[in-house]
Amino acid sequence: MANSIERCLESVLTAPLHCGQILVQETTTGHFVLSHRDDKPVDQLKVFRRAEDASNIAKYDDAGNYRPLKTAPNLRPGWRLELDTLEDLRRALDYFYPGRLAIFAAWKSGRLQTTVLRETLDRQSGMYRVAAKISDSQIDDLVADFCRSNGGCLRTILWKRDARATLTSTKLPDEKFDPNVDQAASGSPSAPTASTTSAATIPLLCQEACNLLIAECRKVVKGESALDL
Repeated sequence: MANSIERCLESVLTAPLHCGQILVQETTTGHFVLSHRDDKPVDQLKVFRRAEDASNIAKYDDAGNYRPLKTAPNLRPGWRLELDTLEDLRRALDYFYPGRLAIFAAWKSGRLQTTVLRETLDRQSGMYRVAAKISDSQIDDLVADFCRSNGGCLRTILWKRDARATLTSTKLPDEKFDPNVDQAASGSPSAPTASTTSAATIPLLCQEACNLLIAECRKVVKGESALDL
């Protein structure tokens, strides 16, 4: 599986490569340099040289808060990760965005399967079973807030709301569902909208509602959500 992901990764490695908020560059010696897309090429960046360092870089935001959602647009800047091999690059990107390279490789090969939100909700058990009672209008509002690229999540939504292929949220722009659009835009959480980019881009694809969204669905049903619905 790792080899197939690396082959897929190698196929898109042209010039600078964007993956979420990360800029990947290849050196003339065949090594790789990763940095935050908001960072300028300055000497003050803290240098790391192990793929495993990506895990610690991605753990907290710039204010020191833990990042439970790794695809949220709050990856801290100020670092430079220098790696020797394609395998190191694959492992580092998987630390930054767990599972997204495998999903991208499956999508590129036409093997990716998606799961509609209602099916994901219906299979919940225990304390999360009540989440299935969320109404369509509540889903419309919740997904628009929780999953938005600006301040929410940088994944491109591929799943639908129900078996009728209903759009997940009518309050999100069409670009949120387009893998050809760079959700990170300028790489800044303050970017107003997603945008296309001239650089190669690995989209962070979302094939199924995540556990954090399911937890928010439960909160909405129980009236515990802080969202203004």
